[in-house]
Amino acid sequence: MISRWAAEAVARLDRERAQAGTTPLRGFPLPRAWGVRLRLKDESAQPTGGLKHRLARALFAQAITSGHITEGTTVVDATGGPMAVAEAWFARLLGLPYIAVMPKKSSGAGVERLGGTCRHVDPPLAVYEEAARLSDEVGGHYLDHYRSAAAVDWRGASLADELFGQLDGCPRWIVAGAGTGATSAAIGRHLRAHGLPGGLAVADPENSAYFPGWATGAPDYATGMPSRIEGVGRPRMEPAFDSALVDLVVPVPDAASVAAARYVRRVTGLAVGPATGTNLWAALELITRMRDRGERGDVVSVIGDAGERHLATCHDDAWAAARGLDWRPYAERLHDLLGEV
Repeated sequence: MISRWAAEAVARLDRERAQAGTTPLRGFPLPRAWGVRLRLKDESAQPTGGLKHRLARALFAQAITSGHITEGTTVVDATGGPMAVAEAWFARLLGLPYIAVMPKKSSGAGVERLGGTCRHVDPPLAVYEEAARLSDEVGGHYLDHYRSAAAVDWRGASLADELFGQLDGCPRWIVAGAGTGATSAAIGRHLRAHGLPGGLAVADPENSAYFPGWATGAPDYATGMPSRIEGVGRPRMEPAFDSALVDLVVPVPDAASVAAARYVRRVTGLAVGPATGTNLWAALELITRMRDRGERGDVVSVIGDAGERHLATCHDDAWAAARGLDWRPYAERLHDLLGEV
């Protein structure tokens, strides 16, 4: 029997989902003569400002209904950035202690503002072992979102379920980044389960294992190098990334991600992060192929991160220069392709 606390916690998650509502589809201007329409699914409208909000909610619901999280359980995960913030947000909503184990150089300010605790470790790959050890030490639950995402129960609340309810037809391509791989897998399963003709493309930054792992068919492919694009790309193939559901993986230079993020800001006014730039660059590659073939149709990409904090990252010249990301040649290519906004 589910406990009273667990029943109320799940009901609270359901209410939060209803209150969050549907995230918007935003148009992105393309030359009309191309006959292609690009729309951006704006997940930055989520309460925690990004794509990880849905996954965090689903993982908490799954862990509660399976009995792994009960009243007062300390939730531990090996994560940083938007995922850690989303998990801390839901832990606060449910009145649960939360600890994020993250690499030494990661900022935990967002987690701490939400009442969570950060544990910094070095080297970066030690986060998984430390999270498991710490969870045992405090008698908590290691959420292990990279592994848990492979079997997440979306309960009808995935981005794919919502997106296809907003569309008036199936797009030629849907473009998503891959962190855990859970969102791209949900989109791919939806396309196949409903017999839809659209293709799923994954945009992948430098150093990530997803493109070479997909191209070579090696499920255990690893680069050993972290992605420089927050939220997408992984040094190893994660369990939730299902290569069989992906029609194409598009590798994107990190500097192109920065240039494209800046272009999105010029068009929409949203200070998106570089992961959105990765998605846009890949979408535009597919769109130019469609244009050159005289193919018409829709392409949908994802705004997975937007917020004022990105003004100090990919929209800041000094930040990009310090990381050796020369975005200007890619900005010129965008200008040549799309012109001034």
